[in-house]
Amino acid sequence: MEDPPSLRKPPFSLPVDADDKATEFRPFSLSPPHMRAFHLAWLSLFACFFSTFSIPPLIPIIREDLKLTQSDIGTAGIASFVGSIFSRLAMGPICDLVGPRIASAILSLITAPAILATSLVTSAKSFILIRFLVGFSLANFVANQFWMSSMFSGCVVGVANGVSAGWANMGAGVAQLVMPIIYTAICNNLHVPNSTAWRVAFIVPSLFQVVTAILVLTYGQDLPDGNYRDYCKKKRMLLDSKEKFMDILFNGLKNYRGWMLALTYGFCFGVELTTDNIIAEYFYDRFDVNIEVAGTIAAMFGMANLFSRPMGGVVSDAMGRRFGMRGRLWGLWAVHLLAGLLCVLLGRVDSLEGSIVVMCLFSVFVQAASGLTFGVVPFVSKRSVFDLLSFTPINNMPICIVITHESCRHAVAVTGSNIRDDREWRDHGGSRDPVASIFKL
Repeated sequence: MEDPPSLRKPPFSLPVDADDKATEFRPFSLSPPHMRAFHLAWLSLFACFFSTFSIPPLIPIIREDLKLTQSDIGTAGIASFVGSIFSRLAMGPICDLVGPRIASAILSLITAPAILATSLVTSAKSFILIRFLVGFSLANFVANQFWMSSMFSGCVVGVANGVSAGWANMGAGVAQLVMPIIYTAICNNLHVPNSTAWRVAFIVPSLFQVVTAILVLTYGQDLPDGNYRDYCKKKRMLLDSKEKFMDILFNGLKNYRGWMLALTYGFCFGVELTTDNIIAEYFYDRFDVNIEVAGTIAAMFGMANLFSRPMGGVVSDAMGRRFGMRGRLWGLWAVHLLAGLLCVLLGRVDSLEGSIVVMCLFSVFVQAASGLTFGVVPFVSKRSVFDLLSFTPINNMPICIVITHESCRHAVAVTGSNIRDDREWRDHGGSRDPVASIFKL
């Protein structure tokens, strides 16, 4: 019997497989629904990364105004990761219920007021609370990868996941570059005091999140054949959904390969997030550069995602075509090893120029390792792939928390006060900088 008109498969501008998932990836195309979903997904997550990491480049100014200690700053960084844990746990099931389009847009709209509220903080406690709430927005990553896995076939899903997440992660680098410029422009052009200028600057990331959420709701499409809930209703797939969901969830949690990938991802993307949180302050304090220069240097780290994480996906797919799954795992191991060695080296370089060079190399390999990891995830369990997309990123957060806590505890023990006030030992031994302990770990 012929399908009713509402269920007939529409024509696509890209070649597709039996599930209507695209078998080609054309990142500079806007053709609906596959490539339009790609661009909306990465742009929405880009806005969330921009918001979350719009705070770290202004920490040198904020800490002076709010009289924050190094312990307060470290606790705030930990709070942002903790917030992300809770939201990512919920995002996978939410995407299963309403689809990635609505899940992504609603999360952006809910967390936009949190970043705007940064302008109202007056104490260390309120600053920590805001960082906790803003961290929820990073759960958009789960919706991003969910969406790409719904739109692209296995032969190109590694590239699609890598490019989408990589371009989105650039939001952290752009924030490091742009926020100090916005702050300086407000100070110079509007002639407002420093304590007001940094607060006004947070209007920009909050509005950016709202705009991208509206674009996703207006122009997005969950699946090649339509939106998620409508498609499920027409195909009668919502019957016994609770029971099916629990079966799939437990199947994913019992898969030891998922746990191994989660740990691996924690030591690449988790380290990347930790570095995004402290890298501007690190250069500002250790090498005595001004806030604009520190932000520009820090931006290099995040903006390497333009090509580094996508290249991880490309390498994973190429190794997979030639050597199968073993090739994907070999590539992940090799890149991860190089990233670790460069991370150690970054904590031991004493010169500004050398630190910048090593940081750039480190950023390429640690971000490529993330792309290689998600080149493997969709093949671990087809039945539980969406739960693995939610579960794998969650486990980088405890690693971020441990590294941030230990390095900040060491910083307080060594300096006893604000890092920048203790120049005497830094000038004669840069490798003793307490923030460098993050990289030595």
